[in-house]
Amino acid sequence: MIKEHDRIVLTTDLPDNHLDSGDVGTADHIYAGGAAYEVEFFTLDGHTAAVVTMDAAHVRPVSRAEILHACPLFAL
Repeated sequence: MIKEHDRIVLTTDLPDNHLDSGDVGTADHIYAGGAAYEVEFFTLDGHTAAVVTMDAAHVRPVSRAEILHACPLFAL
């Protein structure tokens, strides 16, 4: 179960927010007992890249067997 402040993994692309499946964010808020989440995505230097509210079907908890991977958010 995902709790507030847990890291999560995006399971779908969100092109309008420049986010790709596999991007890691933080669950800022949980709606309706886990039916939806407000998720904040950060750049590696700590700046907020996007805050998105999405259905639970579009995120999953992180696994102990995963590592982060750096990629550009978009061309600045």
